Amino acid sequence: MGHRTESSWVPSVTLLVGIGDTDIAALLLGADGRVRGDADMVFEGQPVHPSGAVKHTKKALSLALHEVEPEVERIVIAGAATSGSLAAMAPDRAVVVAWLIARPDDAEAVVYGEFFRESGGWKFTGIGKGYASGLAELVTAYGVEVEAEAEKEVEQPVAAPADGPVPLTGVAKAPGRTPSRPLAQSPWQALVAPSAPARKAGEAGGTPAPTASPAVTTAPAPTASPAPTAAPVPTPWPAPAPSPVPTAYPPVERAYELVEGWEFGPVFEPFTASGKGGEAVTVDGRVPPGPVLVEAAHEGEGYVGVFSLNKFNKDDDHLFSTTLPHFTGSSVIRAPGDRPLRLRVEARNRWALRVSPVAAARRLTGTLRGYGPEALLFTGGAADLRVHFEGKEDGSGYVGMWCHEVAGRTTLLTHPALMMNATGPLVHTVPIPPGPLLLLFSADGPWTLTVREIG
Repeated sequence: MGHRTESSWVPSVTLLVGIGDTDIAALLLGADGRVRGDADMVFEGQPVHPSGAVKHTKKALSLALHEVEPEVERIVIAGAATSGSLAAMAPDRAVVVAWLIARPDDAEAVVYGEFFRESGGWKFTGIGKGYASGLAELVTAYGVEVEAEAEKEVEQPVAAPADGPVPLTGVAKAPGRTPSRPLAQSPWQALVAPSAPARKAGEAGGTPAPTASPAVTTAPAPTASPAPTAAPVPTPWPAPAPSPVPTAYPPVERAYELVEGWEFGPVFEPFTASGKGGEAVTVDGRVPPGPVLVEAAHEGEGYVGVFSLNKFNKDDDHLFSTTLPHFTGSSVIRAPGDRPLRLRVEARNRWALRVSPVAAARRLTGTLRGYGPEALLFTGGAADLRVHFEGKEDGSGYVGMWCHEVAGRTTLLTHPALMMNATGPLVHTVPIPPGPLLLLFSADGPWTLTVREIG
C-alpha cells in the first residue's frame, strides 16, 4: 500500500478517534484506494456510514473495526490542516494510537493517518500529507467527485424544503435536489457531488446509500400486561419492571464482546450485512464451520423472516419469522463446512444482520430484559429462572425456550430440551441445570428474565 511510516497493530474493536477540538472525517476505501460513492465519506453532515461501522460524533469518529465491510481495505482520517495529537481509545479507555501531527507548510487540508487491513487484523499508520488546495483536492485524490463551483454555491444557504428533510448527499443548486440544512455548516458537505451514487447492497463491493433514520412513531409500542391473578408473583421474587421496547430502527449496534470462558463455537471477526426488502446474503470466508450467532433487526412494521439456505439453494431452517414491530432478535445456527453460509431475508423495510461467535451472545445473570427472540448464555450453577412475558397488546403472543447443554460439545444438540412452551402473558418459573448452557428464548414481545442460583 505504500505506507511511509512505521505501522502498529490495533485491536479489532470499537475505537474512538479524535484530535482535540479539530473536526475530522473518515473516507472508507476499497482495494483500489478509492471510495465507492458518497456514502463512503463520514463527517458532521453525513454522520453514519450505511454499514453502521463508522460514525461521526462530537468532532470525533467511532470506528467499529470488527464490523467494517470486507470490501473496505483502508479508513483514511483527514481534516483541516492543524497541529496536535491524533489519539485512538479502546472501549476500556486504553489509548492504542498516539500520533503527533505537525502542520505541513502551505497546506489547507491534511491526511492525518489511516487504518488498514493486514493478515486478518488492523494496523494504523501516520501519514501527515498536506494538500495546498484544501479539502477538495484531498477528497478528489480518493475518488470523490467534486463540483467545480462547490465553494461558491456553499456560500448561498438554501432553505429546507417544506415537506421535510432529505438525505444530505447533494450540493446546493444541484438539479432536483434541495439540502435539508445550509451546506455551509460543514466544509465537507459541499464536496459530495450528486453524480457519485453509492452502490446498492448486493452489487460488487457496494453498500446501500445512506438515508435519514428518524425514530418510528407511527406504530404504538406494546404496553406491559399485568401478571395473571391466578398466579401472583411470590414475594421473594422482585416485581419485574416493564421491558424496553425499541422505538426506532436499531442496526444491530450492541457491542461485540465475548463471554469470558465460553468455549462453544468458533471465534472469528463478525460479518455484517444490511439492505431493504428481500435479499439473499452470502457470508464470507471469515466465518468458519460450526455454531454461530445470527443477530437481526428490522425497521418499523411488517413481516420479517430470516432463513438459512441449503446446498440446493432452498430454505433449510428458519431463524426468525415474525410481524413483531421494530423487530430485533438473535439465534444460533450451524455454519456449514463445505460451502459458505447463506441466508435469505424476507422483509418489507430496512434490515441489518450480524453473524458473530456464539460467545458474543448476552450472558444470562441477575435480571435481563429484552424484546423478541434471543440466544442467551448461562454459565452458573443450577438455578430457577423467573420468566415474565408481557405478550402482545391483544393478550396473545408466543413464548418458548429450548436448552442446549454444550459442555464438551462442538455442535448443537439435535433434540434440545424444551423448557417452556406457552401463549399469552405469563409469570412462570423454570428450573434450569448448571451451565454452560445455550438457551434459545423465543418471545413475541417484551420480557424480563430473573435468574436465582440454588444454594
